[in-house]
Amino acid sequence: MRKTLKEAEHLIRFVVLLGVMLAAFLLIRAAIVPKSFGQYGHYRGAALEEIRARPVSFAGHATCEICHDEVAKTKNAGRHAGIACEACHGPSAGHTEDPSAHKAVKPDPATVCLHCHEANPARPKTFPQVVVKDHAGDTSCGTCHQPHSPKL
Repeated sequence: MRKTLKEAEHLIRFVVLLGVMLAAFLLIRAAIVPKSFGQYGHYRGAALEEIRARPVSFAGHATCEICHDEVAKTKNAGRHAGIACEACHGPSAGHTEDPSAHKAVKPDPATVCLHCHEANPARPKTFPQVVVKDHAGDTSCGTCHQPHSPKL
């Protein structure tokens, strides 16, 4: 019997080591993983509350249209009708709350237009795309096109 235990000593050490490692893993996991993890499947239940606690940064295009109704009419009649104002001008909740303290962002057409219109084979062929260097060289898009009502 003693010989069998002597021969199995390395297995016992391995099992003890495995148990210690498992206990360490479970302790570290309990310290790192948030308590609400798994509340709604493989998600943190507190994530929605954390997001709700963040300050609102987007105002929505309807809010923009209250003060900028002429621009909104032009945009809504053009090709960019379905694009929200803040897609180009950035989050504007601060501007809508206090326009004098928070100026709206006037984007540079040479960079903001490229986000959607630089040639990309993944986009549909019917979507207006350009290779900027061939199309305009160093000229800004705003030189020839009106951003709120672009013409092809």
